[in-house]
Amino acid sequence: MSREIDYGNLMHDAMRGLIRKVMESVARDGLPGEHHFFITIDTGHPDMQMADWLRERYPEEITLVVQHWFDNLSVDDNGFAITLNFGNAPEPLYIPFDAISTFVDPSVEFGLRFELHHEEDEDDEDEEAPMIEDAPQEPKSGEVVSLDRFRK
Repeated sequence: MSREIDYGNLMHDAMRGLIRKVMESVARDGLPGEHHFFITIDTGHPDMQMADWLRERYPEEITLVVQHWFDNLSVDDNGFAITLNFGNAPEPLYIPFDAISTFVDPSVEFGLRFELHHEEDEDDEDEEAPMIEDAPQEPKSGEVVSLDRFRK
């Protein structure tokens, strides 16, 4: 058992929880005001559910826009289901929170960016932890902050 506090993974989990709470609120009450989201997804994630034609068109990643038209939004502990319109074709999707690489709400200049690590990356035990000497600095307004520099 490790005798260190894994701040990076704790922060990562907290930010995924923030996205979950936002999506739960939208599922319950709809999008307020001018809020809308650009969500970039790793389409190769093993739990990502999408139509075959979409996966063929976007084999690595896709950026989804949740704004004017969406349907059937439901959220669970691991991700959310949503139906979005692709060229007048409604398509159901299931997006695991771990498949999200960016989550941006440009209406309030808020954004999160996650570095996605695949299983082969996690086996590299010799990799040094990134330096965090500038961690106390305040982010600029509208800046997307990468939390993975704090991960081990």
